[in-house]
Amino acid sequence: MERVPMTKEGADTLRQELNFLKSEKRHQIIRAIEEARAHGDLSENAEYHAAKEEQGMNEARISILEDKLARAQVIDPASIDSKSIVFGAKVELVDAETEKTVVYQIVGEDEADLAVGKISITSPIARALIGKEEGDEAVVRAPGGEREYEIVKVSYV
Repeated sequence: MERVPMTKEGADTLRQELNFLKSEKRHQIIRAIEEARAHGDLSENAEYHAAKEEQGMNEARISILEDKLARAQVIDPASIDSKSIVFGAKVELVDAETEKTVVYQIVGEDEADLAVGKISITSPIARALIGKEEGDEAVVRAPGGEREYEIVKVSYV
């Protein structure tokens, strides 16, 4: 069974989603199915079929979340004491070409959100950074071509 790395914050977010889907969302869907049944003939009842389809998607998402949480390897970045970049690291980089500074935190796949600076451990940038230290340069091979970054700061929050 393959472990799924995630931060404590990521695991908490998945647990909250799971609780919502199992309680509130299930009840909403059950009410929608009951209302649709009240309209009569189920064979031509689009509302009923839509609600049943939504129920199936909800149950599938619940199964996925339960599986990921069962296989979760929860890592607290604050407990990591390392100079090199590993999972959970917050890394400040300078693009060698544009001299633009960016900050990324390396997180699990389900937590990744580039808009808030969280990149997946499986992303090309994260793969290029793992094992490097402050002052090192990292070459990122991405579909858009190669980019070179200087690692300015590594921290674990």
